[in-house]
Amino acid sequence: MKSKSLLIIGGGMTGLTAAYLAAKAGKQVIILEGSDKIGGLLNTFEIGGNQLEHYYHHFFTQDAELHWLLKELGIADKAFYKKTTMGVFRNGKIYNFNGPLDLLKFKPVNIFDKVRFGLTSIYLGKIAKWRSSEGIPTLEWFYKWAGKGMTDALWKPMLNIKFGPYASKVPLAWMIGRLAQRLNSRKGADERLGYIDGSWKTLLDTIQQKLMEMGVEIRTSTPVTAFKMNGKEVEKIISNEESFDAEDYLVTIPSIYFKNIKNCPLDGSNIEYFGAVCTILELNKSLSSIYWMNVADEGFPFGGVIEHTNFIPKEKYQDSHIVYLSRYFAMSEDLASMTENEIKETMISPLKRINPEFSEDWIKNVFVFKTNTAATVCDLNFSEKVPECKTQTPNLFLANMAHIYPDERSTNNSIRVAAEACKVMGINTDLVPYGASLSGQIGF
Repeated sequence: MKSKSLLIIGGGMTGLTAAYLAAKAGKQVIILEGSDKIGGLLNTFEIGGNQLEHYYHHFFTQDAELHWLLKELGIADKAFYKKTTMGVFRNGKIYNFNGPLDLLKFKPVNIFDKVRFGLTSIYLGKIAKWRSSEGIPTLEWFYKWAGKGMTDALWKPMLNIKFGPYASKVPLAWMIGRLAQRLNSRKGADERLGYIDGSWKTLLDTIQQKLMEMGVEIRTSTPVTAFKMNGKEVEKIISNEESFDAEDYLVTIPSIYFKNIKNCPLDGSNIEYFGAVCTILELNKSLSSIYWMNVADEGFPFGGVIEHTNFIPKEKYQDSHIVYLSRYFAMSEDLASMTENEIKETMISPLKRINPEFSEDWIKNVFVFKTNTAATVCDLNFSEKVPECKTQTPNLFLANMAHIYPDERSTNNSIRVAAEACKVMGINTDLVPYGASLSGQIGF
C-alpha cells in the first residue's frame, strides 16, 4: 500500500474535519473507522419517511466554525434557524422557561431566589472566566450564590440527572461553558437554534463525497488492533490482517479504547466517560408544546424530554410526533447493562406523569440508541487531565472528546478541535474562523 502523509484513526466529526483540512493543504490522507459507517454520534436512521439523528442535534447562532464548514461544502443554504421553547417539569407540573416573565411564574421558588437565579446565570454565561473556576464545585457555588431554593428546585436535579454520582464534582468551568453556549444563542427571551434540511446525514454524505473527490481514502469496518513501533516512532497501524503506514498519525477516538489496542503508546486510563441513551418515540399525538423540557422531579429515568417536532414540523415525518427521552449514565448505573426492551419499559412507564392523557396507544414505533462514550467525566481541575495533542511519540497526535472541555460536546466544537490539531501538525488552518467556542484551548 502506498504510504500516506496522514493517517487518521476515527471517522467522527473531528477526524473528518481534520482530513478535509489536511487534504485541502495537499496531504494524502486515509481515515480508518472501526464501525461500518462514518459519523460517530452524528449518525441517523429512517423515521417517518425522513432521516433523524440517533442522539438529538441542533446548533447555535454563534457556531462560526460549523457555518464555515457548511459554506466550504456548498450546503450553507441547507441550514436554517427557528425559535424554540424550553420548559421545566417540577413538582408534577410543566413550566415554560424561556425568559424573565416565565421565571417570575416559576412557583417552586420565591422572588428573591428568582432574582439570584437571573443574576448568577448572566454572570456565568456572559462575564465569568472558566480558567479561574476549575477548582470550584458547581453545586457548592450555586448554593452560595444562586440560593438554596433554585439550586434544590432546578440546578441540583439537572446536575444529578446528567452527571449521576459525579454531580458534586462538576467544576464551575463546565457550567460557564454550558451557559455561555445557551445564552449567546438568545435574542431577548427568544432562543434560536439551527438544523440542517435532511438532518445531519446531509452534512455527513456531503463531506464524505467531498473527501473522496479530494483523494482521501476512507476505510470503514477497519478497527485499529495494534501499533507497530520503530524505536520511538509509529511505523505502521495494524487492523486485523492489514497494515497501514503514514508520515503522521492522528488519533480521534475516545481514550477508553486505547487499552484495547496492542502496543498503543497512548494512556487513557485517567479519563472516564459517560454513556447516554436516547429512547425515541414516534407518536400519533404530541406529548407537550415544548421543544426542550428538563425534568427536575425525582424518580424519572430520563432527564430530558426533547420533542423534535416542536422544532422541525411533523409534516417532515409523515405527521408523526417525535420525542427523545434522554439520559446520561455512569458505567456503574443500571442503565449501562440494560437490554433494549428493559430500557423501553423503564422509559415509557413514567410518561403519564408528564402528560396524564398519554396512552401507549399513541406509540407508533420506539427506537433505542445507546453509547458508552457520550461525554467525558469532567471533574474538578479537569484541564490537568486533558492530554497534549503532540504526544511523546514524535509522529503521533491526539485530538478527541477530552479536548472539548470546558465547552459542551457539539459538532461545532469538534470542528474547532480538529482545526487546532491540524495547526499543531503544521497544517494551515487560517481559513477556519474563531467563534465563541471554548474548545481546543487545552493541550494545543
